[in-house]
Amino acid sequence: MTVSGPNARGVFITFEGGEGTGKSTQVRLLVERLNALGLQASATREPGGSEGAERIRGLLLDPDHPRFGATAEALLFYAARADHLATLIRPALARGEWIVCDRFSDSTRAYQGALGRLPAATVATLEGLVVGDSGPDLTILLDLPAEIGLARAAARRGAAAGDGFEREPSAFHAALRKAYLDIAAAEPARFAVIDAQGDVDAVAAAVFAAVRSRLHQRLAVSA
Repeated sequence: MTVSGPNARGVFITFEGGEGTGKSTQVRLLVERLNALGLQASATREPGGSEGAERIRGLLLDPDHPRFGATAEALLFYAARADHLATLIRPALARGEWIVCDRFSDSTRAYQGALGRLPAATVATLEGLVVGDSGPDLTILLDLPAEIGLARAAARRGAAAGDGFEREPSAFHAALRKAYLDIAAAEPARFAVIDAQGDVDAVAAAVFAAVRSRLHQRLAVSA
């Protein structure tokens, strides 16, 4: 069930975290639980989620192509994000739906901003131009030691080649974890940090507890 009326904006939840933290699985489980409650919820991802954005995803994550520089990556990510917002996210929110997204702007802040040394002012300008007031209501940060996440990611992909981000050295991924925690610490009202070391069900329970705690009024209104 969704909300109707002039103030029927839906709910936008994003998941963030390093490689192998289980974002895709937890996005799927949360959407299933929200749908079971009678809510109209759907999953999406970045880069991607719309036809144009998926084409850009192919450029950014091509395992046969080295990573672009931080500036080029940020421009490509925000180009994909602009299409994703215009064609999928904003229309769904306008219909009062719940959107759960695997990565969003905080990934750009962490990867291209903190680690790529792209100035925060540059990222903020792109964010203002592309996202504006369409940012997430809640961001779930799945936190995991880098070495555990990398091992999980390697086991998941098997013999397949990792993309340029996955192939970065372990020190990069340790710094990425710190960057995410710093971003979350700066916006505690928006972020919920979840320990992702437990099994899938335990993490899912913690995720839903955070959603219920932070968005209980919306759950009550929408269900």
